[in-house]
Amino acid sequence: MMMRMNYKTILLILIVAVISSLLTSWNNCGYPFFLRPTDWKYQFNQHKEKVNNNEPGYQEIDCSINGDYSIGCRKEGDEVYIPFSFIHKYFEIYGKLATYDGLERFEWLHSYSKIVTPKGKYDPRGVFMTFENYNVEVRERVKCVSGSDGVPVSTQWESQGYYYPTQIAQFGLSHYSKNLTEPEPYRKLIKDSDKLKLEWSVPQGSFISQIYDKQVNSYVTKFATPETSTSGISLKLDHVLDLVLKWDLKIKDNGSIMVTLQSREKKDMYNLHYTANNIMLHTFRNHIYYGIGQNNHQWKRFTRDLVVDLQKGLYLNDKSKKKLSRSKLKIIRITLYGSGMIDNITLSTSEHMEQFYDAAKWFVANQNVTSGGWPNPVRRRVSTGMATLEPGWYSGMGQGHAISVLARAYYHSREEKYLQAAVRGLRPFKLSSSKGGVAALFLGKYIWYEEYPTTPPSFILNGFIYSLIGLYDLKSIATGKDANEASRLFNQGMISLKNMLTLYDTGSGTTYDLRHFTLKIAPNLARWDYHSTHVNQLLLLNTIDNDPIFTATAERWIGYMNGKKAAHN
Repeated sequence: MMMRMNYKTILLILIVAVISSLLTSWNNCGYPFFLRPTDWKYQFNQHKEKVNNNEPGYQEIDCSINGDYSIGCRKEGDEVYIPFSFIHKYFEIYGKLATYDGLERFEWLHSYSKIVTPKGKYDPRGVFMTFENYNVEVRERVKCVSGSDGVPVSTQWESQGYYYPTQIAQFGLSHYSKNLTEPEPYRKLIKDSDKLKLEWSVPQGSFISQIYDKQVNSYVTKFATPETSTSGISLKLDHVLDLVLKWDLKIKDNGSIMVTLQSREKKDMYNLHYTANNIMLHTFRNHIYYGIGQNNHQWKRFTRDLVVDLQKGLYLNDKSKKKLSRSKLKIIRITLYGSGMIDNITLSTSEHMEQFYDAAKWFVANQNVTSGGWPNPVRRRVSTGMATLEPGWYSGMGQGHAISVLARAYYHSREEKYLQAAVRGLRPFKLSSSKGGVAALFLGKYIWYEEYPTTPPSFILNGFIYSLIGLYDLKSIATGKDANEASRLFNQGMISLKNMLTLYDTGSGTTYDLRHFTLKIAPNLARWDYHSTHVNQLLLLNTIDNDPIFTATAERWIGYMNGKKAAHN
């Protein structure tokens, strides 16, 4: 018993001694030793305590920037705090305040772009790069989607609008990719003359009937209204969300279709007119007109994203117009004017393959069969010191993108016209840029496919790699001598890329081209979105050619996006 009490007594004395030591440490240092902070969080908390207790904290001071000008800064002790708004512009870095998990933080980013790691080997029959995320038709530099051809009309270098093959190909590739990655669209058949007998409102002097048309081997709706009629034959609807409209039409010169949309909140009315003429886009108040061309009394399918058509029309007259939400619009009426035949009126959430084939058909119809190229119809000035590209020039990137579209169209449809057009598209790759093709030579040794065939050459990196992807797509889809020719052009391009790739490395980023070499001027540094495109392209190429230069370079360039730099001497 006595020994047990002594043991307890000794234990009690030790506990008292430890507590006394902790209290002494707390009194001497402000915190017990096991809680003593040593990092920046402690300094930040100490500053908050000073502010709350009205104690002196930050001091306003001026920061002299390279002796040229001053900005307002703050100082606390030996630490100086510079406004992030200044740092953002000065060093081209990015950041924002964000709140999550109940805490507000400042997120610092060295670049604004992201890298997408391929999930597997690149498939020429599948998704193209990351184009499922592209929405080409809503870009500001797209005037509208052509009513007659169903492809984008560009204003990138000419405000009136023109067909830009590269942009049209990206439109097609994005819809092909979306079709593979998005859920099956919801479709509602509004009018099928074989099956549905919906009630049209027919004014006096007009008529509508069901007839059998031998050309399409089915019943269709035939309609006619007097030329003086302003009311038309109408079909009332009440549809939301399904705002992609598809229909088959055989129309006479005076015919047109009007689709009426209504804002579900403000009840504003908008009328989209699709008229048998060649007017690209015209607006008058809330009436927007798209010319669908003279169809020569032939059946033609039209696919229109009504929200895009509406937004482009409103933007044409007032560029400050806010975008209308798809969920806040509904279709309330379709009205027929003039005379013609119509069938298969369908509303859906999307029609990606219809829009993809609009692009593929455009490339078949608009190729220069002799040269195999798709000409750019505008003048292009790339840089001071380089000759201006006159209308009719070809682009290696545009040719490659077009081949990527056509290869997929042939794979999906097995229609020879797409394969034949893609094979003809190889011809500009065999011809030097000085003779109207897209091939340039670096140091008399390495062949390069020029996005812009300038004099002297510009050697743009991303456009060259896109051309290689197009060649790879065709060599994978075609057979025989066509596949061999595409393979030869691809392989010689890959040799050039492997030997020239590091010329684009600045040690902290990449250059867009090699004008600093050909023009002997300052480098044309790539924006972060172009830089990330370079990385994504290398990661894709690495899935089909595992040369270490692709992974090593890609990893180094990813490091630049996180603030890393090459070592100094």
